[in-house]
Amino acid sequence: MKNSYFFLLSLFFLSCKQEKKIQNNDLDTSGMVLISGSNFLMGSDDEDANPDEFPIHEVKVNSFWIDETEVTNSQFQKFVDETGYVTTAELALDWNEIKKDLPPNTPDPDPELLAPSSLVFKKNDNVSSLNNHALWWELLPGANWKKPGGEGTSIDGKENHPVVHVSWFDAVAYAEWRGGRLPTEAEWEYASRGGLVSKKYSWGDDINLSSFANTWEGEFPRANTKIDGFESTSPVKNYPPNNFGLYDMSGNVWEWCSDLYNYDYYKTVSNFISDNPKGPDKSFDPFEPYALKRVVRGGSFLCNKSYCKGYRNSMRMKNTPDTGSSHIGFRIVKDII
Repeated sequence: MKNSYFFLLSLFFLSCKQEKKIQNNDLDTSGMVLISGSNFLMGSDDEDANPDEFPIHEVKVNSFWIDETEVTNSQFQKFVDETGYVTTAELALDWNEIKKDLPPNTPDPDPELLAPSSLVFKKNDNVSSLNNHALWWELLPGANWKKPGGEGTSIDGKENHPVVHVSWFDAVAYAEWRGGRLPTEAEWEYASRGGLVSKKYSWGDDINLSSFANTWEGEFPRANTKIDGFESTSPVKNYPPNNFGLYDMSGNVWEWCSDLYNYDYYKTVSNFISDNPKGPDKSFDPFEPYALKRVVRGGSFLCNKSYCKGYRNSMRMKNTPDTGSSHIGFRIVKDII
């Protein structure tokens, strides 16, 4: 969402089981869980569902391995140390690329807005509407995965927290380094449900969120009561796993998926069983029709029932792939060989 949020922010400155026997064949799956493939019902039609979550449709996924936790700072540090990789947020923005996703004739921004930066959440006591995301996000120069709060901050003491300020491109690069890939949206939702049928959350229907997930408690975006003990990210494995043994499928940080996002995609696959779907061929977000979007899933520590119930199994969110922010991370999957 860096392009889309950048657009909003630049305007602000300038005037969001089917069982099968599986052979490992020396595939490195440490820290991963084997998910046995099956058919399941994807999407939702309950009172909380958004239009892009229905109709409910049947999907088949094959077996796959998936990280039991979101990728942590220490894991990402090892990747960077071994490869010298530089993340999107550490690079200056390319205006010629950015404006491809913006309406024609968007004015050129102030050059300082193109400096290496990422989106950082900021509390705001003067929010009259929850429709303007720019009111609680700041495109902060110097913010990146090593400095999640900008200059003067670090990940010291947060080695076991999920890495954030990573773009879709960064997540793909890390996944390839580990011999894996990002999950498809269908794989992600199947894994999140943990074998439960027609349940809202990865643990069931219990609405006592603070017992199960790192989410925002209090009045968003003014004050977080921190009932769960955390105002931002929490260490992985801090909350109970779902029935598949997966942690933080709800809350903590949003997670990148491989799929392009298309608002109407479910309507195009509802009349047949989708066999290991990889998502739509084209991206389309009616709210930002010029921007190419990728799917993110699972909600984050910023999700609150007043405006974002992203911790629901079926909740779909989207961002431009060059987005880095303080509430987006990822986990990877590996195919069976």
